This record gives sequence, C-alpha cells and structure tokens, in this order.
Amino acid sequence: MTEFVIMGLLPNVATDLGVSIPQAGQLITGYALSVAIGAPILAVATHRIPQKKLLCLLMLLFIIGNGIAAVAPNYGVLMGARLFTALAHGTFFGVGSILAAGLVAPNRRAAAVSVMMAGLTVANIIGVPFGTFIGHHLGWRSSFGAVVVMGIVTLIGIIALIPDVRQEGGSSAIRQIRALIQPKLLVVLIAGALGCSSLFTVFTYIAPLLQDVTGIAEHNVTWVLVLFGIGVTIGNIVGGKLADWKLMPTLIIGFASLAAILALLALVDDIPAAAVITIFVWGIAAFVVLPGLQVRIMTLAKDAPALASTSNHSALNFGNAGGAFLGGLVITHAGLEVLPWTGALLSLLGSLLAIVVMVWDKKEDNGLKGGVRHKADAAS
Repeated sequence: MTEFVIMGLLPNVATDLGVSIPQAGQLITGYALSVAIGAPILAVATHRIPQKKLLCLLMLLFIIGNGIAAVAPNYGVLMGARLFTALAHGTFFGVGSILAAGLVAPNRRAAAVSVMMAGLTVANIIGVPFGTFIGHHLGWRSSFGAVVVMGIVTLIGIIALIPDVRQEGGSSAIRQIRALIQPKLLVVLIAGALGCSSLFTVFTYIAPLLQDVTGIAEHNVTWVLVLFGIGVTIGNIVGGKLADWKLMPTLIIGFASLAAILALLALVDDIPAAAVITIFVWGIAAFVVLPGLQVRIMTLAKDAPALASTSNHSALNFGNAGGAFLGGLVITHAGLEVLPWTGALLSLLGSLLAIVVMVWDKKEDNGLKGGVRHKADAAS
C-alpha cells in the first residue's frame, strides 16, 4: 500500500509541496529503485540476525519511515523517507518468504509463500483505494498515517504470533554473494523481471488505455481495476498450488499464457465487454508465476535463501520501473494500442527463459544420474 497509494494522490502532493506532477511521480520510481538496489545490500548486512527479530526491526524501520513521510515539511524529506522505507520493504518480503516456507511441509512451500504474497493483492484491491479515499478527504499525509497504524498492528502481530524459528549458522557475505550470482539463478531473476516489466508496461497506463481506446468512462475505471485485483488474488493462490505440484511447467505455461492474454487484449481492447473480461483473466495469469518464482529462487540459492528471495523482489521492482519507462516510450513513439503487444513480447521472452532453465535442470539431473550409475558399475 505504501508503495502505490501515492499514485492516486500525485496532484495533491505536488500542489502541497510546490513541485510538478512528474517530480511527484519520482516518489514512486525512487521507492521502487530503492527496493531494487538497497534491499539486497541490507539483506547481506543483516543475515546473522534471527529472522523474527529481523522482521520486527524491519517493521519498526517501516513505521518510522512512513511516520516521517506523514509529517515531511518538503519534497526532499519526503523522498528521503520513501527511500528509507523501501529498504525495509524489500528485505521484509525476502525474510518473510523464507519464514513462511519454513513453517510448512516441503510440498507446501509455494502455497505458503503465496499466502504471504497475498498481502500484495489485498493491498491493491483494498489498501490502495482505501488510502486514496482517505488522502482525498483528509489530506495525503493521512494516508501515510494510516500505514503507520497498520505497521504498528503488524509489529504486534509478528511479536505475538510468529514463532522463533531456529536458524542454521549464517553463511559469510562472500559465500552468499557467490550463491546469488550463479548463472541459472540470474536467468530466473531475469525471467521474473521480464514478467514484471510485461505487467507494468501495460498496467501503469491502464487508465488512459481503458478511457481512450476501450471507451470506458473515467468513473468506471476503478471497478475494472478492482476486478483485475480480484483476478490477481485468484492467480496468486492458484499459482502457489500449481507450483507445489509442477514448478517449472507452471512458470513456463504461466508466462506463455500471459503473452497470449496480452495479445488477445491487443485485439479486443476496443470492445468494452471483451476487454474487461480479458483484463480479469490477465490479472489471474499475471500472478500465477509469482509463488513459483520465489520458491525456485530460494531452492537455487541454498546458501543464501534470504538474499536470493530479497533479490527476486528487487528484480521485480526493476521490472516495475523498467516496464513503466518502456510503456512511456511506446506511447510516445507508437501509441497506446501497441502497449499490450509489447507486454506480450516481454512475457514470451520470460517463457523462453523458463524453458531454458527447465532444460538446464534436466541436463544436470541426467548428468547426476549418469555419475551415480558409473559409480555403481565401478563398485560392482
């Protein structure tokens, strides 16, 4: 909620602080880039802190950052508060994913991660509209105040309800970084970034697309976005269950489905009923891949699961920023109608990378089996 609520309040923030709307928009871009760049650094710096204590510390930083944002006297202080808060945000999701996966049986890890990630979907369906409503009626600062209250409630919940999980001795920082930069893991991170770029290339500009191309009235756009959010929630839950069943096929088919749905949107975006239905299905497909991506990354980096999980969130935020930037270029040089085609191409690239990883896995498995057979033959 704190990342995206400001989208609907940009004119209010700009007027109050005496800056332009594009400058106010940098508060969103700056936040995403701070998550992307700073969160892995913070994850390495805090890897020896017990997970529950680290979650409490991160939530405390989150509360402080939003509190400063609520009373910021000028644009510079507000930007600083946003950058500070984003550090806690990215690391929280990384550590939270590890904790969630560790609380359940191995065959339920993706489902557990999807439950935690459901916070993202609930924030988009309920939190962002609620925060925007508060901001319009009580001032934009009250939206950050509401997030502070939610942060306090969350901190109490972590203290009261999350168990102390015994951790194995933490890896050194160098060993963690080595675990992170293995080629296969980097390919999976790039696939995730492409998927997120696909989403935000279109979603960032969904309102003008719906109004200018589809012909939907401005006051009805909100309901289309709520419908999209419901689809995202369904996709997140279904994706967790599918990834626990067949992880890599879920990623491959998920990315490919996303490409097909966006291509369909490009064909029907001038037909209101068909466009709305397609956007709902798009929401489902958009989040089917998220739990599986998180779990695949965690299993690839066994020496640094928290850093890898945090880096996944970083890659997704790079995708957010890159997708919004690319979408702006497409609109400038080709028009709104080309946005879904661009998103479809990015998703197709994500699917191809997922295929590369699955083939890579099979080759490694075959090599391992061959080595075992060779040893068995030698022993006999």
